[in-house]
Amino acid sequence: MQKITPFLTFAYEAEEAMNFYLGIFKDAKVISITRYGKNTPMPDGTVMTANFELFGQKFVALNVGPMFQFTPAISFVVDCEDQAEVDYYWDKLSAGGKPMQCAWLTDKFGITWQIVPRQLGQMISDPDPVKAGRVMQAMMKMIKIDIAGLQRAYDAK
Repeated sequence: MQKITPFLTFAYEAEEAMNFYLGIFKDAKVISITRYGKNTPMPDGTVMTANFELFGQKFVALNVGPMFQFTPAISFVVDCEDQAEVDYYWDKLSAGGKPMQCAWLTDKFGITWQIVPRQLGQMISDPDPVKAGRVMQAMMKMIKIDIAGLQRAYDAK
């Protein structure tokens, strides 16, 4: 049983956001949906909670009205195997959103994601601080991560 579940509070877009993520992540499913009834803070039939799963990670999305906003202080990291996977998640999640520096983006709902190739972690944790430093400097100049660019920095003499 998952002990900690991210709980995403939306103004009115919980169902739309859930469906957006379900369309992007291949291993995804709806767990359950509850709806507001009559005499509640939201229109009758509006999604109250949307419980869903992405790659085995459970999430809850809640509609409560516009009182809260997402910030980049909390983000979700997508670990990618190769450039094709980086490109896929970057393109899908940034559609209608805002790209940021160093593999970060905010999607169209205001959720912040980091699209990170596993190679980045391997390179910046190299015991040679010069190699690791070159990779870090290269990454700091990137928006979407380019693995080949990281590798050139890593291999430079």
